[in-house]
Amino acid sequence: MMTQLLNIAIAVDQLFNTLLFGVPDETLSSRAYRCGVMIERPKMRWRGVRLLIDSIFFFQSKHCFRAYQSEIERKHFVKSMRL
Repeated sequence: MMTQLLNIAIAVDQLFNTLLFGVPDETLSSRAYRCGVMIERPKMRWRGVRLLIDSIFFFQSKHCFRAYQSEIERKHFVKSMRL
């Protein structure tokens, strides 16, 4: 049951990111980390978004970084589809 709730939360997060003109399969947390830290000239608004999201998920250390790592490692894929 908890896995299904987590999957629904991720789907809503990806929908919200897509509505903000992001990549459909990426969460807003991952995008905030990628755009606020990883790109050559990060935009200040994404740093702010990342800090806001990390403060909302204060109980998860480095939430946005962990979301980005999860995307890179394709943890949301079925194991047989991971690289």
